[in-house]
Amino acid sequence: MMVDLNALSGLNLLVVGLGREGMALVEFFQAHGLPVTATDSRPEETFGDAVVSSLAEQGVALVLGDHPLDLLDQASLLFVSGGVPLSSPFIQAAVERGLPLCTESKLFCYLCPAQIIGITGSSGKTTTTTLVGQMLVAEGRRTWVGGNIGQPLISELEQIQAGDVVVMELSSFQLEYFHARLNQHVDLNAIGAANPTELAKLLGDWSPSISAILNVTPNHLDRHPTMKDYVRAKRAITNYQKPEDAIVMSLDNDMTRTIGRQFGQKVRWFSLEAQMPHGAGLLNEDLVLFDAQVEPTVVTNKSAVKLRGSHNLSNILAACLLAKEAGASVEAMRAVITTFTGVEHRLEVVAEINGVTYVNDSISTSPERLIAALNAFSESLILLAGGRDKHLPWNEAAWLMLHKVQHIILFGEAADLIEAAIDKARLQALHAIGQVHRRTSLDEAVELAAQLAQPGYIVLLSPGCASYDAFSSYVERAARFKELVNNL
Repeated sequence: MMVDLNALSGLNLLVVGLGREGMALVEFFQAHGLPVTATDSRPEETFGDAVVSSLAEQGVALVLGDHPLDLLDQASLLFVSGGVPLSSPFIQAAVERGLPLCTESKLFCYLCPAQIIGITGSSGKTTTTTLVGQMLVAEGRRTWVGGNIGQPLISELEQIQAGDVVVMELSSFQLEYFHARLNQHVDLNAIGAANPTELAKLLGDWSPSISAILNVTPNHLDRHPTMKDYVRAKRAITNYQKPEDAIVMSLDNDMTRTIGRQFGQKVRWFSLEAQMPHGAGLLNEDLVLFDAQVEPTVVTNKSAVKLRGSHNLSNILAACLLAKEAGASVEAMRAVITTFTGVEHRLEVVAEINGVTYVNDSISTSPERLIAALNAFSESLILLAGGRDKHLPWNEAAWLMLHKVQHIILFGEAADLIEAAIDKARLQALHAIGQVHRRTSLDEAVELAAQLAQPGYIVLLSPGCASYDAFSSYVERAARFKELVNNL
């Protein structure tokens, strides 16, 4: 596919943050002959000589170790990586100068010739996105899966054709750039764009034609100023659809139920508790799709589902509705549901050692995901929890830990906060079984867990926190956990 980059003609591009999205963007711009400058607050040694040399050889102007404000003197358009908050002084200085802001995901959606399915939510995004992608592959559709997971899709753009389908996981960090109001400070005629009309389209409001908000609960309040800001970011995935487009939402979540009712007939509801026209739900022990008259079409029986937990039944129902909107058959859905065993880092069995099963749920970065993980098990549990808190409530998680977990091993920055919540919950607990242990690091936590575990126990890493106090990402945290377990 020929890529039309007229929207970027005449602009000096500045990529802020050289994570996976930033690196992919730099390579994309270089491949298409667009001059680009890249900056990252991390020092040069973080990247290694090979990466720095390679970028320099490609002609990329690199500024590492800081974001000096004089970079903005020549910049026309900033592409901001997800790890860089809008509130950072450098980004705020760009806004004050009237410079527009964009991201890899927004540019990809603007350029992509194929239909896009966009999936967001406070939890369940990765599992649902993966399920939808596999269902469409089972249907025989040429399918691309990415966004907030996997390879940045901008790297695949030239291979994507109009008849393909793209399934994107989109985080609140990415979605806040899909609101045109983010660039309301910009005068397009003042920044030297050769094609201001196309640039306006790139920076304008946009939503995918098939969208899902799986659920909305408090999350990322260390990043978004308020819950209202967090919800507003999520709503970009639905607010700018055309009348003929479709939305998938949970009827069981208070926030999505409220949001969805504003969109009337275009919403496809999924629920573990109710049956809705054009929706998906449970009927006796079956997962079913409903037509306009709420006549059920059985997809499969609950007993055939490989994933643990009722939260995953919700994810499966959402995936069926999304895949159905994109043309997948019930047979394709069933083939995936009855074989899919989960995504990496989500309730992933790492090993069984001396009758003890070690489970990696490092992707659990909020108390809500920790709750879902605990509810997925009936076995005796040893829980490893902690990391960097995201300013989220711990009351419910603390109560559940006391009643479902034999040994609670806390580590990392948030250990004091979590233990205080557990102590408070213990005052109201009737039959608490959880014993609290403290360790400084994940290494020490795994060592203690191995000492405490008995045959039949589950040792569960489900931190309920971000990883950034000790690791660059939940993936790195998971890799260390797996290494420690395998060394046992």
